[in-house]
Amino acid sequence: MKQIVVVLLICLGLTLAPAMALAQKIAYIDLQKALNLSAAGKEAKEQIKAQVQVYDAEVKQRQEELKKLKEDLEKQAMLLSEEARSAKERDYQQKVKDYQRFTKDIQETLQQMDTDLTRKILEDLLEVAQNMGKNEGYTMILEKTESSIVYADESIDITDKVIKASEK
Repeated sequence: MKQIVVVLLICLGLTLAPAMALAQKIAYIDLQKALNLSAAGKEAKEQIKAQVQVYDAEVKQRQEELKKLKEDLEKQAMLLSEEARSAKERDYQQKVKDYQRFTKDIQETLQQMDTDLTRKILEDLLEVAQNMGKNEGYTMILEKTESSIVYADESIDITDKVIKASEK
């Protein structure tokens, strides 16, 4: 008797499973798109762009200094004693190393700034999507690029809704 009941329950479950799956509310979000189009994402791009401009001015100034030092060294090379020429060359090489270190530090700083801003924005967007999922009765919300969606109807894309909700 128990076996018959178990078999009936399994059959009932198998027949209802497809219907239950159809009743599920599933959506996806394209976080990269949301990151690029949200107000916070646009603001982050502007912050990084402004910082790049600040650094660019200093990099150009240092490049000009190095160029001038190189030209002076080449002009004076024949007039200077071996010792003085060596000292100027060492000074020039040290300034080149300082310049290279400076540009590397700039790249690392900008990369860290981008990473920090991106992480914060993504955390906020995910929180908005999670709240939307709870409040609007979604069973599941997938991330478009990370979940390997092969096909998804545009009607379940909630990216624009998340962007709007994140700006409230």
